[in-house]
Parts: sequence; C-alpha cells; structure tokens
Amino acid sequence: MPKRARELPSALLAEMDRADVVFHAGDWVDVATLDVFQARARRLVAVHGNNDGPELRARLDEVARAECDGLRFGVVHETGPAQGRERRCADRFPDLDVLVFGHSHIPWDTVAPGGLRLLNPGSPTDRRRQPYCTYMTAEVSDGRLLDVRLHRLPPRT
Repeated sequence: MPKRARELPSALLAEMDRADVVFHAGDWVDVATLDVFQARARRLVAVHGNNDGPELRARLDEVARAECDGLRFGVVHETGPAQGRERRCADRFPDLDVLVFGHSHIPWDTVAPGGLRLLNPGSPTDRRRQPYCTYMTAEVSDGRLLDVRLHRLPPRT
C-alpha cells in the first residue's frame, strides 16, 4: 500500500452511509479505496487525481458532472494555483453551480464571479500541512446548496 494511503475514518464511513451522493475529487491512491466508495455510496461522483495510476484512470474520468435537485455539480482534481482560481474555474465551467476540487488538501469554500461555488473538502486521510484531516458535507434543497460544513477528524493515534 502506498505511503500516504490510510484506513478510512469511521466518521467518514458513517457520513457516506447517510449521504444520497458522495463526491470525491481524486487521489484515491489505490483501487481498494475506490472499491469501498463504490460499494458504500448510493451514488458516487468521482474523478482520478495526479497520484492515481493507470487502473484508477481507466475507471474514472478527469471531470465528472451530476445534477442534484436542480443544482449542477462538477468534480475535478486540479484547479491550478490559489491565485486566480475563482476566475479560472468560472471561465472553464460556466455551466456549473458548484465545483468540487481536490489536489491541495487545503479546505476551500469561495464563490467565483458569476456565482460558481468552489469547494475543496481537504482530505480525511492525508492532512499534509493542515492542522486536521477533514471532509465536507452539504445539503441541497430546491436547487440551493445549504449547510456546507467542514468536519475536522480527530488526530490519529
């Protein structure tokens, strides 16, 4: 198993069991993790990341899209540097309401010009330079994104 791969936290698995849709922005690192998500999630909207090998890239696209209760979501791994991210993403994805992205492992929640919401949940298994491992939850109702929450996971012992 690659160095950064970790056992999935029980809190994350419990949220996955409750969720109608699970979004994952890549860096699965191993096929077994994707298999767990596909087995547990009612609906999985996911992409591959830069740390994912040929087997994962064969099963996942670079960009994924989904509609949830009238809200148009996209998922992509890489969005480039933080500087100018909102404008770049708004230009690249003019047909979306929400873009979930990964790569940096740094939680992010902003709104681009034109209203595109950009969300990065961080990482539940590899905090890198962040103080906590994290994931996000949100609710969608009547075409609106509600109650977006960043969850901190307890430190691993």
